[in-house]
Amino acid sequence: MQLDIINTNGEKTGRTIQLPEEIFGIEPNDHVIYLAVKQYQAAQRQGTHKVKTRMEVKGSSKKLHKQKGTGGARKGNLRNPLYKGGGTIFGPKPHKYDIKLNRKVKDLAKMSALAYKAKENAIVILEDVNMEAPKTKAFSGILKSLNIGKKKALFVIPEYNDNMYLSLRNVPGVNGSLLSDMNTYDILDANVLVMTESAAKLFSETEA
Repeated sequence: MQLDIINTNGEKTGRTIQLPEEIFGIEPNDHVIYLAVKQYQAAQRQGTHKVKTRMEVKGSSKKLHKQKGTGGARKGNLRNPLYKGGGTIFGPKPHKYDIKLNRKVKDLAKMSALAYKAKENAIVILEDVNMEAPKTKAFSGILKSLNIGKKKALFVIPEYNDNMYLSLRNVPGVNGSLLSDMNTYDILDANVLVMTESAAKLFSETEA
């Protein structure tokens, strides 16, 4: 898959880059995408929900009245779940929601998501940007020149850059990611995938 490299003014530089067809040109697999997104969203859950059982609520442990001879139902203590303020029966307990997926399944899901973006012509290759200082306004101007100012964008760079991160973090609808950290959910959640030239070249070298 061959794409033009765009400069920060939104113009073609005259250079192109070849992205591997075995990644961007495959037939997307919807089921593995579903599994990967499900795993990602499940991992976001803290799983800290908790209620108190009859052993944990406050209250006397004394038996309310004798077992027999009262004509009424037998009762335990005030912490009985049947009473107001008593413990909860079979309530939620802290646990993880993690779902295990094989590495090959996750890789196929990511490639499928990238293939969808390629089919939609929603991939932009931007020449390397050198932010000498954090400038949110300057970064917003770059996105505007690419005609994606109001779209949700995933901005992919090859390695962490403090000035770049500080420039994009406050731009509405923009999510920054390292190439190594890019996941299926983030790719699908964005309307446009913007990769710097260095990131695209590294992608080609490492994934092809």
